[in-house]
Amino acid sequence: MAKVRVITDSGSDLPKSKVDELSIVVVSLSVRFGSDEFVDTVTLSPREFWEKCKNSPQSSLPETAAPSPGSFQEAFLKSKEDGYDGIVCVTLSSGVSSTFQSALQAKELVKDEISVEVVDSQFVSIGQGLIAVGAAEAARDGKDVSEVAQLANELIGRTVLMGTLDTLEYLKRGGRIGSGAALVGSLLSIKPIVEVRDGKVAGESKHRTRGKSLDYVAEKAAIPDEVERFALLNGEAQDFEVFKNKVLAIKDRQNIIYADIGPIIGTHVGQGAVGFAYQTVKK
Repeated sequence: MAKVRVITDSGSDLPKSKVDELSIVVVSLSVRFGSDEFVDTVTLSPREFWEKCKNSPQSSLPETAAPSPGSFQEAFLKSKEDGYDGIVCVTLSSGVSSTFQSALQAKELVKDEISVEVVDSQFVSIGQGLIAVGAAEAARDGKDVSEVAQLANELIGRTVLMGTLDTLEYLKRGGRIGSGAALVGSLLSIKPIVEVRDGKVAGESKHRTRGKSLDYVAEKAAIPDEVERFALLNGEAQDFEVFKNKVLAIKDRQNIIYADIGPIIGTHVGQGAVGFAYQTVKK
C-alpha cells in the first residue's frame, strides 16, 4: 500500500491538533516586524502576532514572505527519510502568494528522489486547510499520490470560504483601499464581507453594523444541508463566541474545526475578522 504524506504551508491556518492527527507537515512562511523576523507557527503564534500588531506603529504593517524552494525541498526529502513513497503538497493560492511557485521549484529539485504532486489550493486560510485535510484523510486511507492529488483538486470546487472584517484599517495600511474610503467606512461603521473567488480574496457585500455582518455570515454558513468538512475562523475577535452561537443556532454543525487566523492572513484582514469554510458533499 502506498504511503503518501500531505504537506501544506502555514497560510492554511490549520490547528495543531488536526496537523498532528493526520501527520500533515506544515512549511512556514516568514513574518517581519521591522528588522525582527519570525517563522510563522514556529517562533510566532497567532496570539503573539496580534499582540505585536497592537504595539506596532499605526502607519506600518508586518511583511510576509513565502517559503524558499529550499524549505519545501527539505520537507520533501525528510518525508522520504521518514519512509513515505510520495508527497502531495497543497499550497496557498497562487493568486495571492508565490508559495505555489516555490513548491514547484522544490518538486524539480527532488524529482529523482521522491514523487511529488503540487496542488494550487486556490484558497487561503482554513479553506486551503480543509483541502489539505481531505487529501490527508485520503492518504491515510491508502490512496496513492495521483489519487490524493486528484481528490485535492476536486475538493477545490466544493470549498467555500467567507468572512467579515471588523476594521478597514489593515486594508488601508496594506494599500488595498484608499485612506478616504477607510475613513468613510469607519465613520459609517461599514463592515465588509469577503470571500475567496477565483483564487483571490474579493468583496462580497457590505453591512452597516457588526451585528448585521455577523448575522449575514452566519446565515451563509448554514446554506448547505450536508457538508463533508466545516470550520469556523477566528481572528482574535472578542465576539467570536457570539458569532459561533449565531451559526449553530441556525444550523447545528458537527465535528467543527476551529482555526485561528495567523500572521499570513491576519496581516491583510486585521484583528476581529471571523468567518467559516466548508466543503459540500460530493454529488
